[in-house]
Amino acid sequence: MCDKDIHPGLIEDWTLSRRGFVASGMVMAGLAGTAACASPAEDAVIERDVAITTPDGQADAALFLPAEQGHWPAVLVWPDIMGLRPVFRAMGRRLAAQGYVVLVPNPFYRSKRAPVLEGAIDFSDPQTRQTLFGYRAAMTDEGVDGDAVAFLAFLDAQPQTDKAKRAGVQGYCMGGPLAFRTAAAVPARIGAVGSFHGGGLVTDQPDSPHRLIPKTRASFLVAIARNDDARQPEAKDVLKRAFADARRASTVEVYPADHGWCVPGSQVYDEASAEKAWSALLDLYRTALV
Repeated sequence: MCDKDIHPGLIEDWTLSRRGFVASGMVMAGLAGTAACASPAEDAVIERDVAITTPDGQADAALFLPAEQGHWPAVLVWPDIMGLRPVFRAMGRRLAAQGYVVLVPNPFYRSKRAPVLEGAIDFSDPQTRQTLFGYRAAMTDEGVDGDAVAFLAFLDAQPQTDKAKRAGVQGYCMGGPLAFRTAAAVPARIGAVGSFHGGGLVTDQPDSPHRLIPKTRASFLVAIARNDDARQPEAKDVLKRAFADARRASTVEVYPADHGWCVPGSQVYDEASAEKAWSALLDLYRTALV
């Protein structure tokens, strides 16, 4: 897997990456704004740091639960190339407030506990990219599949999880392909897949994520960034054909926003498009996680 398959929109446009991801100050400012607007429901969410045994070791992760008594569908959230960090904790908390048991893992646990980068994150810095791509390279397809099985088993072991309802999985950037792999690795459990500015969903390799669609039993939401679409305009059509051939319910849409638009805190964040994608995700979960 090449760098462009992991983070295509930003690999192509270093001006955008420097503007968008020289980051920790801006990310924290964005999170402060999010916290200031937190709903009472989000305040009633329990957050726990957890460790999950996988075939490759102990994965650190964040678990989010509605505080009220009850049972809810499970959702696994795969972060982007910069891993588990405060902004993804905020996203996990927001989703749990909607009535889900949410797990946000550190996908790079084989290399380092989260946060995997300290201080300001400048994705345009070659050393930063080398470090992150090294962490990603330590994740083989077989390893990701084992992680998916372990993470879903952990979610199902939580007393708050409604195991009678199917689970969801969503991924951002590199997390998009990981969400596809999860749906193929645990097809009996995954009922819905959300991919947001996913990198490398369609490649010419035998392990291309789009080739996994027939192995899944899920409904899909694939939200594509406009600059990713400009770079690979045929990908959306390949995905649509693959979903149609496999008879999987799907929505494949190009959003008027650039790669990374769903993650608050950077200048590539597009609130209108992010909220549209969030609403589409919740609609998918309400209909598919039954």
